[in-house]
Amino acid sequence: MGLEFSFFSLEVIGKFIWDGLWFSVYLTIIATLGGIFFGTVLALMRLSGKKVLMVPATFYVNGMRSIPLVMVILWFYLLVPLLTGKPIGAELSAIITFVAFEAAYFSEIMRAGIQSIPRGQVFAGQALGMTYNQNMRLVVLPQAFRNMLPVLLTQTIVLFQDTSLVYAIGAYDLLKGFSLAGKIYGRPEEAYILAAVTYFVICFTLSWSVKRLQARIAIVR
Repeated sequence: MGLEFSFFSLEVIGKFIWDGLWFSVYLTIIATLGGIFFGTVLALMRLSGKKVLMVPATFYVNGMRSIPLVMVILWFYLLVPLLTGKPIGAELSAIITFVAFEAAYFSEIMRAGIQSIPRGQVFAGQALGMTYNQNMRLVVLPQAFRNMLPVLLTQTIVLFQDTSLVYAIGAYDLLKGFSLAGKIYGRPEEAYILAAVTYFVICFTLSWSVKRLQARIAIVR
């Protein structure tokens, strides 16, 4: 029996795919913003030179980076209700898990970006009478974000791909939408092929855009 893609239509997109795509994009945006915020905090803790801050931050980052994301998703979704006695929705569980997990990866990106800033920039800020916080906020971090922008965007693309893992806890993401369409219309093979093509087109387009951005930033410098 050959493949048949005639079931895939605007009606199917509106009924099954659109909501899943919206949640995947929403999860990517929230996890990216939250990951960058908490990742920057973790990076500053690791670079503070104070053991009381360095040790827990290092333990958290290395611990999270040593565990597969799908395991973190399952642990949080299954264990939190057991500990609190209250159920937590799949979508909310996915958001919290992704922010917590991605913070570890964005932390390493931000730490590398901060360390890439020449020490002369820091000394210049100190010479102007800036405090450590002012120096970081006004001098170091803006330059670090600029240096790391292509890497941050690349990690965001990887994050979007990883959103398909929330399928394991039943969250309604892009992959779930294709899966439901395939089951209802009796065409699971075609549905998963279309899902793979959709992920490829989105991620390839974003990767191409990041490369163009990286080239423009390099030219400006």
